[in-house]
Amino acid sequence: MVLSGLCFLVVNFFVKLLGSNLDWIGIGQLQKYPGHELVLARSIVSFLLSLWIIRRKKLPVFGVNRKWLLIRGLSGTIALTIFFYTLHYLPMAVASVVQYLAPIFTVIFAMVLLNEKVRLLQWFFIGVSFSGVVLVGWDSIAGNATVISPFWLGLGMLSAVFSGIAYTAIVKLRTTDAPISIVLYFPMVAIPFMVIFCLFEFIMPQGVEWVILLIIGLFTQFAQILLTKALHEAPASNVTPIQYLGAIYAFLIGYFVFEEALSWIVSLGILLIIFGVTLNAILRKRI
Repeated sequence: MVLSGLCFLVVNFFVKLLGSNLDWIGIGQLQKYPGHELVLARSIVSFLLSLWIIRRKKLPVFGVNRKWLLIRGLSGTIALTIFFYTLHYLPMAVASVVQYLAPIFTVIFAMVLLNEKVRLLQWFFIGVSFSGVVLVGWDSIAGNATVISPFWLGLGMLSAVFSGIAYTAIVKLRTTDAPISIVLYFPMVAIPFMVIFCLFEFIMPQGVEWVILLIIGLFTQFAQILLTKALHEAPASNVTPIQYLGAIYAFLIGYFVFEEALSWIVSLGILLIIFGVTLNAILRKRI
């Protein structure tokens, strides 16, 4: 899970880098790519790597539990597409931390779909996390943090909802499908949809941007495999809190690299989100 978080951090950094001016290292202005094109680039790399591994391991290409594999692929595609868009329009720390609400939604979906128990105290911590989102949104509406758009903040939460569905599917697939089979379904679902979207909006990569897109694809693949293996090998409540190290990294990179200064209210909101989600995960471990 630690390695997965670091790989996701690399991905988020390079997605955020697209659209930036890199004159200071002699590269110049990078183009800003729409989220669906980034997902397509990532999916092509993921599909080729996953299919190669599956062939070598002689696993069934279409997996075993195809219903939940399809749910995982579709929900993951929607979540990542929205998230890549939010990275362009929200500070890196805010976009990343709101995405980390996904385990909260995983708890809710696991209760509804997998009949898992949810304690009253867990609902309290869920409320704490959402109060953090409210603080971030309120600060924006009050005009104290003009770089934060309530619209993109809402879309970030929607991305977390679909990520929660994807995580629930991964838990459901533990006993039926190998991690690489679960990972393969993402590009299998994503590529056809993203190709259609790219027919309406597509930016031809230039120079070093090809390398950046390849890095995004490779590190997302590594991150997804490591995340899926972690959720296969241990209960989600044991490994989920480790993910929130990524929030600290995102805050530091956003501040020192992209000069994203956040108000104290937004910073408090981020802390409440991390606090609520982490304590919820610890409490789940004790149920």
